[in-house]
Amino acid sequence: MASEGADGDKKGTSNGGAHGSGDTVSAAEAAKAAGPGRGESVRVDSWIWSVRLVKTRSMGATACRGGHVRVNGERVKPAYAVRVGDEVRLRHDGRERVVVVKRVIRKRVGAPVAVECYADNSPPPPPREAVAPAGIRDRGAGRPTKRDRRELERLRGLAAGTPGFSGTSGGSGASGQERGHGGSGSGSRSGSGSGSRS
Repeated sequence: MASEGADGDKKGTSNGGAHGSGDTVSAAEAAKAAGPGRGESVRVDSWIWSVRLVKTRSMGATACRGGHVRVNGERVKPAYAVRVGDEVRLRHDGRERVVVVKRVIRKRVGAPVAVECYADNSPPPPPREAVAPAGIRDRGAGRPTKRDRRELERLRGLAAGTPGFSGTSGGSGASGQERGHGGSGSGSRSGSGSGSRS
């Protein structure tokens, strides 16, 4: 009984002492297990999904097809083979991620293992205050009127940098055009209506 207690104490101290290194070893083993077999290559859409840069593999493939993924400065297709040392740039969710491949894996792994598979050189994300959403209505405000909708579209256009909206003059010009167009439409309607009545 005493020897079992001593063994138990020894086990407890050895596990407690090697706790930090044990996590690193298990993470390395998990990454090695997720790696490709001999002679196999890993697709870029699969790799960015495996290291948790995108939520699904289909999102990774769509990002590649849309030109949002660059490897060593060049746009790549989803089937491009990733190698250790490649710089992968991914534009996703309004943020650019810049990572250098340290380990090639083909299976999705947990976050602690995933961060060991690349070196993150991404610029810091903008503060939340700087990314204020444009044109959000209060809850319970009801359905927006046409005027409200035009104002929301104008705000969103200014926020997105859409051509045709240049400051206040563009806004007043657009509303003036809408009034002019509406006036001509109402004039034509009243003209046609009066013509049909007589």
